[in-house]
This record gives sequence, structure tokens and C-alpha cells, in this order.
Amino acid sequence: MKFAIQVNEGPYQHQASDSAYQFTKAVLEKGHEIFRVFFYHDGVNNASRLTIPPQDDRHIVNRWTDLAKQYNLDLVVCVAAAQRRGMLDDNEAKRAGKDASNMAEGFRISGLGQLIEAGIQADRLVVFGD
Repeated sequence: MKFAIQVNEGPYQHQASDSAYQFTKAVLEKGHEIFRVFFYHDGVNNASRLTIPPQDDRHIVNRWTDLAKQYNLDLVVCVAAAQRRGMLDDNEAKRAGKDASNMAEGFRISGLGQLIEAGIQADRLVVFGD
């Protein structure tokens, strides 16, 4: 089965990101396919390379990055939601006249069309968070 995942909550304020990660990992380990993981609303904060959790806590951003490397996942961050929250990749930072980007490795910025495509291409779209 082919899944698309939508994450609407940030990495540490809600259980949604942890649940999305665990679900995605389990789906892949069972041999299913993830078409795309789309980060929307506060979920875009899962892509911040500047996240530094305490040493005894899980590092959710790194978990997503590692999973993307292992399974060649498409981790897409909504451009409008990202800009509102100060999440920028190199291209968006340059375009906006900012001196730095903060997008973690493995994530990319794109539009809502990527979410629509994921919903069309996947057998199931699973949404985590409000």
C-alpha cells in the first residue's frame, strides 16, 4: 500500500510529530511505500536544523532526516506555512534578503500542490495533528 503523510504539529508541543514518525517508520519496515511526508501549519517546525533538544530527549528533526536518508523519503515543507514561521531554505532566504537558512538536511520547501499530488498518488493520506 502507498501512503502519504501530513504532519500539522511541531516536534515538541504535541504528540502528532512523534506519532507520524513512528507510523511512517512502521509502514516502511512492513514493506509499504511512503509517497511523501508533507509538513504543514506548525508541522513545518519539524524541519528546523536549529532544534537542540536536551541530551536525554529524542531529536525528532534528526529522526526525520535519518529516516529520509534510509528510505529516500520526500520530506516537503509548505512554503507559505514555513515563511510565516521563519523556516527558510537557502533559496527562500536569498529571495527574502535574509542572511541565513535554517532548513534541516533532507527537507525541501514547496507548495500545497505537493500535498494535493500526494493525496492523489497515494492509496491513503494519513493526517497527524489538527
